[in-house]
Amino acid sequence: MSGLIPRVIEVCGLGKITGEIRSVPGGFMHRMFWVQTSGGVFAVKHLNPQVMARPDAQKNYARAESLEAVLEKAGLPVVAAISFNGRKMIEVGGNFFYVFRWQGGKITDWNSITESQCGIAGSLLGRIHRIPVERTDLPSQTQAHNPCQTDFGAYIKEKEIAREIREALQQNLAQILAAQEKLARARAALPSLLCITDNDLDPKNIMWDDDGPHIIDLECLDYGNPAATALVLALQWSGTVTMNFRRENLIAYFKGYFAEYDDGFRAYDKIFGLPYEWLDWLDWNLRRASGAEAADEAERESGAQEAERTIQRIAYLSQIEDEVLRILRDEI
Repeated sequence: MSGLIPRVIEVCGLGKITGEIRSVPGGFMHRMFWVQTSGGVFAVKHLNPQVMARPDAQKNYARAESLEAVLEKAGLPVVAAISFNGRKMIEVGGNFFYVFRWQGGKITDWNSITESQCGIAGSLLGRIHRIPVERTDLPSQTQAHNPCQTDFGAYIKEKEIAREIREALQQNLAQILAAQEKLARARAALPSLLCITDNDLDPKNIMWDDDGPHIIDLECLDYGNPAATALVLALQWSGTVTMNFRRENLIAYFKGYFAEYDDGFRAYDKIFGLPYEWLDWLDWNLRRASGAEAADEAERESGAQEAERTIQRIAYLSQIEDEVLRILRDEI
């Protein structure tokens, strides 16, 4: 796939490539490449072809691009995609790309996230949520997502999925079905609030440099419910992704968030089921693991690995649910 990158550099007029193109680790959905040219150092993101084939993909990315400009205007520390002749998304050979100036710094180790970093991350989300929503044609809704209605039991019979994944599904099916019910109830209980938000502002999408934090991977910018995003991200920053929950990090995140944005909502214990939206991620990765939405064997293997991890995360959330509910009721 890196063979397309020189064409992207040429189309964008970024100079002559002066070193080896390197694949760099990033998210699980798209692929990122480091490229040095006579014009500078760039990050080229190759957008997942299966994602881009979805009917609403182009519209969703266009909306995210417009909101990225709003965040820039508001002074948020974002690493924005470069525009070329008025367009940010580049199409080459039927594939789609974004190009960024290379941002220095590093992503924090998920197992070593500090209270200070949680407070800063929470404040960044609060700064986004406090930006006035100027559009008047947005739907009046509490949550854009529909209930997760996936038949996870059917995947147990899917022979294209590795046996160990099917066995993990079988062993945890009762918790998965319970999580579906909790997620549906939580979405129905959301307050009627709407804001600009970034549901993907988790630890992998903030680069820490000497001059402070930088928000990367802004393709998930959208309009959404602030209470939903705040709770889900607060729990991710407090360690639920790595199954190492830390009470003090959860409290620090909300403290930073409320310092920048406070709509008065505090009934987070009533919407605790929202973090079970891992179910949507599980569904997509099971489809990747089966080969239904995988471009190659490497992506299929990545889907299998993420599916297994996600099953474990859902089970872990169930285990710590009572503890988290108490903190949300008594300390937030």
